[in-house]
Amino acid sequence: MSVRKELLEILVCPRSKKPLVLDGDRLVSTDPETRLAYRIENGIPIMLLDEAVALDPEEWRAVMERHQKQRETVSNP
Repeated sequence: MSVRKELLEILVCPRSKKPLVLDGDRLVSTDPETRLAYRIENGIPIMLLDEAVALDPEEWRAVMERHQKQRETVSNP
């Protein structure tokens, strides 16, 4: 079960207030300082700071690059 697009468009990282990207079964903050990931359970994002996981810089960059490529593919059919 995934997060609805309408919900994803309004959700932001509770700590940084930056947008999030859907990456599998988690939402990842686009903020390079915090690099927080929030899990999704049964289609519900768990947006609690004490349950967020800070990604290491390499993993966070890989997620951001993957999502940039997806946006470019959708934008340039």
